Amino acid sequence: MENKRVYFFDTTLRDGEQTPGVNLNQEEKVEIALRLEKLGIDIIEAGFAAASPGDAQAIRAVAQAVSKPMVVSLARTNKEDIDAVINAIGDIDNTGIHIFIATSPIHRERKLGLTKEQVVAKAVESVSYAAKHFKHIEFSCEDSTRTELDFLCEVAEKVIEAGATVLNFPDTVGYTTPEEYIKQFQYIKENTAGIENIRLSCHCHDDLGLALSNSIAAIKAGVTQVEGCINGIGERAGNVALEEVAALLETRKDYYHKETGINLKEVARTSKLVSRLTGIAIPPNKAVIGGNAFAHSSGIHQDGVIKDKSTYEIMKPESIGFHETKLVLGKLSGRNALKKRYEELGYFVNDEQLREVFKKYKDLADRKKEIFDEDIIALLETQTTKEKHSLYSFKDFSLQILTDNQYRAFVNIVHSDGSLIEGVGEGNGPIDALYKGIDGALQLEDTELVDYKINSISQGKDSIGEVFVKVRKKGSLFQGRAINVDIIVASANAYIDAINRLKTPHENLSKI
Repeated sequence: MENKRVYFFDTTLRDGEQTPGVNLNQEEKVEIALRLEKLGIDIIEAGFAAASPGDAQAIRAVAQAVSKPMVVSLARTNKEDIDAVINAIGDIDNTGIHIFIATSPIHRERKLGLTKEQVVAKAVESVSYAAKHFKHIEFSCEDSTRTELDFLCEVAEKVIEAGATVLNFPDTVGYTTPEEYIKQFQYIKENTAGIENIRLSCHCHDDLGLALSNSIAAIKAGVTQVEGCINGIGERAGNVALEEVAALLETRKDYYHKETGINLKEVARTSKLVSRLTGIAIPPNKAVIGGNAFAHSSGIHQDGVIKDKSTYEIMKPESIGFHETKLVLGKLSGRNALKKRYEELGYFVNDEQLREVFKKYKDLADRKKEIFDEDIIALLETQTTKEKHSLYSFKDFSLQILTDNQYRAFVNIVHSDGSLIEGVGEGNGPIDALYKGIDGALQLEDTELVDYKINSISQGKDSIGEVFVKVRKKGSLFQGRAINVDIIVASANAYIDAINRLKTPHENLSKI
């Protein structure tokens, strides 16, 4: 039944990408979208088509790559934005548009400079125009939780008449409380003509730590669509973490009596992929998917879990896709054995992907005694075609020790046109010298390294190192990442990755 089914709207590729320093290219967006499809997401908001030609192309690529989820693009209430969406995905089946305008007094007056009448007119005009091209039209009242209730009903009624099929009332700045959110939806449902013919949606931010509570409150109030991001990433303190909503509705189905299309066993893989591609580490105490979510250190807890896991575990780790790490494969293993292990782990690998990742696997096997599942997953999840489109690629380096702390690095970088670029840099330690050598080779100015992190992919002293960096130029942040057994090589590749993104940026203008 409709009122028992909760639809999941994922905006990781749009709102999630607004996280400072996160820049996803087209291949990465498609990779995440395919994983979201396996997770069972109903609607994917793939970006903001009017933001840039690159974003529009990525939205189209996502719409062409997935078959089950509906793909939508965000648009403001103007013809140019809507036309950008039409041009990007208007000719592809199972696509739609998400139109928004701010409705709260502070946004109307100080940001838009519009009267109530002008806001309604722009909303109706935009929805009416979009209805000529899309059957699925979501409309959002930005900052709805600071908007007069009567005005929300007025806007809602008008856009329903104009052709909206989904109405979203976002808590854009994480301001409301669960009790207030319930009352808001109840009021709208009781005072808006035609509301029974459309789907109601919620979109909660976590500024006060209430995103999950508010989303669940909305569902209790009769909302049948919840919007959020994987791992809770997004603007400021982030959006509601969709994996938490899904896990809660499943674990407490006895209380909420709701159905979803989410395959919980895909949660861990999806979470790890988003973490890798965005460079945002998952806090160990993160609900559902944190490293400590199923760890027990207290003696009393350990004793209870040994006797019966349900004493302190309300979910099984296997239920969300965590598996026990174990040794797999070896130096002499062939391509088919690698493919089979990927299939056992739930990954589909086509022939081209297998050829490319097998080369890296063989190189890793020559340098690492023990290869774990995490190692081969990292190889696959970082193996994309972005290297073919990169402006620069790191070739090699050499280091010279000058004093106890001073190093000189000689670096070689290959331009996409095939030319070799050489650089020399001196610094406090090998990484500092290496990065200064890269800066000199590429003549980077006003570029600042603001974050540098190293993670261990698996276990052992020869574990693959995963490096994340963030660089800033003229107020904009760009992130890069790379993996390698050699931390210095991984560091160089991560820095080059960030520079490639810096050289080909695209901006995202949306804020809801």
